[in-house]
Amino acid sequence: MKDLVSLFSKFGIVIDQTTSIFVVLCIIFVFSLIVHFILHKVVLRTFEKRANSSQHLWLQIITENKLFHRVALALQGIIVNVQAVLWLQKGTDVSTILIICAQLWIMLYSLLSLFSLLDVIYNFSQKFTVASNIPLKGIFQGVKLISSIIIGIMMISRVIGQSPAILISGLGAMAAVLMLVFKDPILGLVAGIQLSANRMLKLGDWLEMPKFGADGAVTDIGLTTVKVRNWDNTITTIPTYALVSDAFKNWSGMSQSGGRRIKRSINIDTTSIHFLSEDEIQRLTHARLLKPYIDSRSKEIEDYNRTHNSDGTSVLNGRRMTNVGTFRVYLTEYLQNHPRIRKDMTLMVRQLAPGAEGLPIEIYAFTNTVAWLEYEAIQADIFEHIFAVVDEFGLRIHQAPTGNDIRSIVLQKAL
Repeated sequence: MKDLVSLFSKFGIVIDQTTSIFVVLCIIFVFSLIVHFILHKVVLRTFEKRANSSQHLWLQIITENKLFHRVALALQGIIVNVQAVLWLQKGTDVSTILIICAQLWIMLYSLLSLFSLLDVIYNFSQKFTVASNIPLKGIFQGVKLISSIIIGIMMISRVIGQSPAILISGLGAMAAVLMLVFKDPILGLVAGIQLSANRMLKLGDWLEMPKFGADGAVTDIGLTTVKVRNWDNTITTIPTYALVSDAFKNWSGMSQSGGRRIKRSINIDTTSIHFLSEDEIQRLTHARLLKPYIDSRSKEIEDYNRTHNSDGTSVLNGRRMTNVGTFRVYLTEYLQNHPRIRKDMTLMVRQLAPGAEGLPIEIYAFTNTVAWLEYEAIQADIFEHIFAVVDEFGLRIHQAPTGNDIRSIVLQKAL
């Protein structure tokens, strides 16, 4: 500043200390405006036009997240700080205030530049399958939180003129309070790392967690929450740490396998189960899927009965085919020949324990698609066929009496 007074005195202009400070501040302000105009109106605008017309994805992502805008603003703060050191006398109030403001500006926009850089890395990584399987968003949010705390401490220490170490040592007494305030972010950060390391969950996975009413696709994995879009288009928010502390079901394995399980049973009225008569056997032999089984089974039973001298005077003597056993074999053959059922996965028709609702016959198979609509159509088609053909085996589906059944009984008694 003394150099400025001497410079003006050479031209015969005498200025006092206050005027010289005002002139220096005007020079710094004007120079800052010129730098701002060059950076934002010329350099960055040219870069944005090139990025918008470019085919390079990374240029577009950088532009969208305003990385260079924030770097430019941080650079302007550095220039102001350098000017204040060069032009203003060290130790004066004006110099101290301007330098502190410039340094606060630099720290703030350096932090925002880091945020933009992390956003650029995250958005760019989502274009790759390997990186999209890692919950980077929660990790980056943790980095942002830690960076904000560090920069915040540095800014406060710069304003009060104390070392950051003093503030940090003072925070030790508030550790319990900080742990309580930042409990969810800390737990979420740890949970995000565990989810990533163990590959437990990724965006797009079908997550089912009845405790929180979640049953749908994962749309966002953040530092403190995971968002799930349920199949009814409602949004469920789950604490990130709950995915580590509680159990949840991830259906991604089913989606990747290419087959979705059918596991449903029908209840057979046990009073309709009986041995097949010769007429019934002859009629069922006409079924293409059953003929090989009936022929081989009939020969096997005939050989057994002959070997053991079993006569036909009683159904308790020898072996016979049952309608429910033949029905079970038919369903197995039907599924084996169904074009939408996978043959390389588990396929069986089994009996479950009988109960008050009859004898359950369970279909256990996998479709060759995981698409929900197609899966439901295939499953419905199979069971519609089962209900339609069960009467051919002399079987009845167990069903609780309906109002129509009660009315029929009443009418019969009235007659």
